[in-house]
Amino acid sequence: MSGDCKKGGLESGFQPPFEHFSTQALHAGQDAEQWTSMAVVPPISLSTTFKQDAPGKHAGFEYSRSGNPTRNCLEKAVAAVDGAKYCLAFASGLATTMTIAHLLKSGDNIICMNDVYGGTNRYFRRVASEMGLEVSFIDCTSLEYLDAAIKPNTKLVWIETPTNPMMNVVDIKGCAETVHKHGDIILVVDNTFMSAYFQRPLALGADICMYSATKYMNGHSDVVMGLASMNRDDLHEKLRFLQNAIGAVPSPFDCYMCNRGLKTLALRMKQHFKNALVVAQFLEADPRVEKVIFPGLPSHPQYNLVKQQCTGSSGMITFVIKGDLENATTFLKNLKLFVLAESLGGYESLAEHPAIMTHASVPKEDRDILGISDTLIRLSIGLEDVADIIEDIHQALKAAHPNVVIPTEQINRFLCN
Repeated sequence: MSGDCKKGGLESGFQPPFEHFSTQALHAGQDAEQWTSMAVVPPISLSTTFKQDAPGKHAGFEYSRSGNPTRNCLEKAVAAVDGAKYCLAFASGLATTMTIAHLLKSGDNIICMNDVYGGTNRYFRRVASEMGLEVSFIDCTSLEYLDAAIKPNTKLVWIETPTNPMMNVVDIKGCAETVHKHGDIILVVDNTFMSAYFQRPLALGADICMYSATKYMNGHSDVVMGLASMNRDDLHEKLRFLQNAIGAVPSPFDCYMCNRGLKTLALRMKQHFKNALVVAQFLEADPRVEKVIFPGLPSHPQYNLVKQQCTGSSGMITFVIKGDLENATTFLKNLKLFVLAESLGGYESLAEHPAIMTHASVPKEDRDILGISDTLIRLSIGLEDVADIIEDIHQALKAAHPNVVIPTEQINRFLCN
C-alpha cells in the first residue's frame, strides 16, 4: 500500500502511525506452518528439552533456556512492531536491565537518566556499582549535560522517555547523535511508558530498545517480563549468549500470554491515549490540582518534542494535588474505580504515590531534587468508560478538599466525552 495513505495521529501534530503495525503484531512469527499441527494460535511449548537426531544435530532447539518455540514467536512479533531485526525476551524488566549491564566490565561507566523507574535506580546504584561499574545519574533532557558527562570509560547511556514518574521527555535522536560521536557507546532507551505503538527508539538512533513488558506490551497485569530489541548483529549475538548464560528467561506460558496481549496493543494504546487526554484536561481545569504533567497536553514543556518523536501518548499522567501528604493520602484512599497499586499499563486504572511506593528506594534528597514530593500522584489511565474515570477522580478530590466547590457544568463538560 502506498505511503500516501498514512493518516495523522490521534491528535493533530503527532507523527503518523507506523505502517502495518497491527498486521505485524497479529502475524509476525505466527505462521501455522511451523507447527506439525498447523495451529493458527501458537501453542505453549512446555518441554524443557528437545530430541536430537544425532549428537549436536537438532531442529533448532536443544534446551528451553537456550531457545523455546513459544518464546521465538513472541520475539519475532516484538521485533516486527519495534522495526527491529532482533528481540530477546527476559524474565522481567530488571532481568533485561541486568543482562544488558553484563555487556560491560568492571571500571566501565554508565550514564543513567536521573529520573528513572525506582527499580532501575536501585539496581544501578546498589547492585551494578557494587560489581565495579561506575554509575553517573545525569539530566539527559539537556544534551549539553549529557555531552559533558561522557568520559573515556563511558560505555553505556541509559535513558527513559517519558521518565517515571515526572514524565520528562528526552530527545532520543539528539541523545544518539551526542553519544555516538564519542565512539562505541551503547544507547539504551527504556520505552515502557510509550510502548512500541507510540514510539520507536531504534528508528531515532538508539542501539537497544527495552521494555518492562509487564506493562503496556502485555497489557493485562498478569505477566512479569522484559524485552530488548536491537538491529546491531554484534549486540544481538552478545545478548543472545548472555540470555542463555545468565538464564533470566521467561516461561513459555508467560511468552504465550504476552504474545496474545500484543495482538490488541494498537487498539489498547489508542484508547489509553483517548481516555488519558480527557482526564488530563479535566485535572488541568480543576482548582484542587496544582500541576498536571502529561506529554499529550500542549502545556507539557516538551510537547513539541513529543510530537516530533511519537505518534501519540500513553495513559500515564502525573499530577500534584494541592495541600500536603494528608490530602494526597485522602485522595488515594477514597478512589473506588481506580485500584491503589504499583505497576501500570494494564487495562484497569491504577493510582499510586511514587514517594512512598514505586520510588521509595530512591534517596529522599534525590526525590526532592527530581520533584517527587508528598503531593505527587501517578495515574495509569485504563480502558474503562472515561466518564466513570472522571467521576471517580472527582469524588476522591472532593474527599481530599471538601471545602472546594466545583460547578456542575464544569464536571458535566468532561463527562460528555
